[in-house]
Amino acid sequence: MVFTLPVLAQTPSRDDAKKLKEVNINRITKQRDIKRLDSVAGTFIFSGKKNEVIELTNRDAALTEKYGRQIFAKIPGVFVYDMDGTGNQVNISTRGLDPHRGWEFNIRKDGIITNSDMYGYPASHYNIPMEAVERIELVRGTGSLQYGAQFGGMLNYVSKRPDSSALAFQSINTVGSYGLLSSFNSVSGTKGKFRYYAWFNKKSNSGYRENGDSKYDAQNISLFYQLNPDLEIKAEYTRSNYVIHLAGQLTDQMFKDDPRSSTRSRNYYNPEIHVPSITADWKAGEQTRLKLSTSAIIGARNSVLFDKLATVADVIDPVTLQYANRQVDIDHFNSYTTELRLLQSYSLFGQTSNLAAGVQYMNNDLHRQQLGKGSTASDFDLSLVTPGWGRDLHLKTNNFAFFAENRWVLLPKFSINTGFRVEAGETNMSGTIAKDNYPANDIPNKISHHFPLFAANAQYELSKTMNLYAGWSQAYRPVIFKDIIPGALNELADKNLKDAKGYNLEGGFRGSYKFLVWDVSYFQLQYNDRLGTLVQTNSSNQEIYLKTNIGDSKTKGLELFTQAEFQLNKTASLSLFTATAYMDAQYQNAVIRSGSANVSVDGNKVESVPEWQSRNGATLKIKHNSLSLLHSYTARSFADALNTVAPNASGSIGLVPSYHLFDANANIGITGYLRLGLNVNNAFDKHYFTKRPQFYPGPGIWPSDGRTYSATVSVSL
Repeated sequence: MVFTLPVLAQTPSRDDAKKLKEVNINRITKQRDIKRLDSVAGTFIFSGKKNEVIELTNRDAALTEKYGRQIFAKIPGVFVYDMDGTGNQVNISTRGLDPHRGWEFNIRKDGIITNSDMYGYPASHYNIPMEAVERIELVRGTGSLQYGAQFGGMLNYVSKRPDSSALAFQSINTVGSYGLLSSFNSVSGTKGKFRYYAWFNKKSNSGYRENGDSKYDAQNISLFYQLNPDLEIKAEYTRSNYVIHLAGQLTDQMFKDDPRSSTRSRNYYNPEIHVPSITADWKAGEQTRLKLSTSAIIGARNSVLFDKLATVADVIDPVTLQYANRQVDIDHFNSYTTELRLLQSYSLFGQTSNLAAGVQYMNNDLHRQQLGKGSTASDFDLSLVTPGWGRDLHLKTNNFAFFAENRWVLLPKFSINTGFRVEAGETNMSGTIAKDNYPANDIPNKISHHFPLFAANAQYELSKTMNLYAGWSQAYRPVIFKDIIPGALNELADKNLKDAKGYNLEGGFRGSYKFLVWDVSYFQLQYNDRLGTLVQTNSSNQEIYLKTNIGDSKTKGLELFTQAEFQLNKTASLSLFTATAYMDAQYQNAVIRSGSANVSVDGNKVESVPEWQSRNGATLKIKHNSLSLLHSYTARSFADALNTVAPNASGSIGLVPSYHLFDANANIGITGYLRLGLNVNNAFDKHYFTKRPQFYPGPGIWPSDGRTYSATVSVSL
C-alpha cells in the first residue's frame, strides 16, 4: 500500500512529522469502501440516479474466489447465482431480473462493453480477475439510456491505474481449500507522455464437488499516450479463458444425501474471449469533452456435454463397452461496437447545466453451432465424430442508436434531467437445422429494433452531504437467439415476436451525517412482453409449441443501505452496516404452457426473486489491519412461473429454500508493501443452492460451495 502525503514548503520538524502521521492514520480508519458517483463524471451524467461505487483496494473479501455476496455485500438487493464454481464468473442481478452471467446489465470494463453479443447472447463471458479491479460502478436502470437500454443498468469494472513511477510491480498470490492456487502479477508505470499497465492471472482449483475442477488464465495490456494536455489515446487488449469440469445437476434426494456428489464426469464448459479496444479522450474546451471508442468481442463459448436430466446416469454401455456420444455446442462471437460520446457544459439561469449526447453503432454476427456429435471420451474434446451440426445458424445484427440527456440546473440545489434514446436496427436469423429435418422456410426470422425511449430524473440537495433523488426511464431487452431457435420439429418461433419493453421507476434519500451513511429507496420495474412458450393447434390439427410473448411482470420493492462508523481511538474504528431489500415480483396478464394446456400465471411470483435479502456486517480497523464479519440471508424463491412447491423427480422445479451464510475476512498490513489476507467463507458449512436453472448448465440443483478457507499474500513494489 502506498500512502501519498502533501509536499511541504519546508522540511518538517520531528514533531510536525509525528502530527502528520497521526492525522494520516485517522483518515485511514475512517475510509469508506462504498461511495456514490459524482453528479457529472467523464462523459456521463449520474445526477438523480441510484448508483454505488464499490472500492476493492484492500477490501475485506475473498476476491480471488469472487464470492458475489462479499464483493457486493453493501449493495441492497443484489441476487447472487452460484453457477460457475469458485473463482470463475460473477452471476448477479438486481430488482428481480435474471442473474445468468449478468445479462440484464450493460457490462463494461473501463467503459468498454464486454457483453458477448447484446442482441444474440447478452451474457458477459469475459472474466476479469478482481485483483485487477480498483472499483466497481453500478448504476441502476434509470440511467441506462446513456449507455444502452438494459433493465438492470450499467455495471462497470474500473481497472487499477498505472503507477506514477517508471516501474511498479504487484503480485497477489492465493492458496485455499480444494486445491485453490492463484497468482496475479502486474507491472505498470509512467515515462513522460507514456503510461502502461499490464497483468496476467493463472488460477486452478480442484473444486468443492467431485468432477468440479477448473483452470483459468487471463491477460491484459493497456497503453496510454498523452498527445497533449487535452488529448489522450488508449490502446488495450485483454483476454480471459477458462475450462471448468461440470459436475452435473442433482435431484433433491441426491443433494440431501451428499451435496458434493457428482452426476457427470465428462461435461466441460469453456469460454475464451478477446477484447481489443482503442479509445480517444479529448478535452476539446473548458466545457467540452469528447470520447471516441471502438472495440470488439471476439471468441467462443464452447461446451461438450452428456446433456440429460440428473435422473439419467452417464454410464458405459454394456454392449458397446463405451460411453454415449457427447453433445458439442459452440457459439462464435464477432461483435463490434463504436461509441462517440459528448459532454457539453453551459451556463443557464446563472447555473452550470450539462448535456450528454452520443451515438453508438453495433455490428454483430453470432454463429451458433449446436448438437454436434462428439466423442465418447472423458476429457475436454470439442472434436466431432460425424461431420456437421444439428443446428448451424447465424444471428446478424446491425444497430444504430442516438442518445441525449440534459441536466437542467434550475436552482443551486435543484436539477432535472430529461433524456431520450432512439434505437434503429435489425436482427436476422438464417441457417440450417438438420435435426428432425426442420423445414428450411420456417427458420429465417427478422426482429426490428425501431423505437424511441425516454427518461427523466431529478435531484434536490438538502445539504452538501444529503440529497433526494427520483427517476423514471424506459428500457428494453432484445429478443435473443435462444428465444427464436426451435428446439424440435413441433416447435415454432413467432414471426411477430416483440422485444421486451418496460420501465424503471425509483426515488430515494441518501447522504451522510457525522458517523452515519445511508441510501434508502423505493423502486418499481415494469417488464412487458416477456418471452415464453404457448401450445397451439396448427391447420392439420397437430399440437405445436410457439415461442412467443406470453405477458408482463412487475417488481416493486424497498432497498436500504446504512452504515455507522465509530472512532474508538486515534488508531481504531468500528463500522456496522446493513444492506437489506424487499421485493415483490408478480406476473401480470401472463399465460404459459403447462403440458398440453396454456395456463394463466397472473399474480404468480416471478421465479428466482426472493422477497427478502439482507446482508449485515461489522468491520474492526486498527491502523492498517482489519477484521470483517458478514451475515447474508436470502429468502426462499420459486424455480418456475407456475410456482411449484414440491420438487419433481429431476429437481428442475420446486422451491429454492432460504439460507443464512456467515463469512469472516481479515486484512493485515505487515509492512508498507506486504499484506496478508485470511478468509473463512461459509463458516458454518451451510449446504445450499441459489437457483434451479431451466437451461444451461442443466435443469436441476447446482450446489454452492460449503466451508472454504484461503490465504492471500500481496506484494507491491
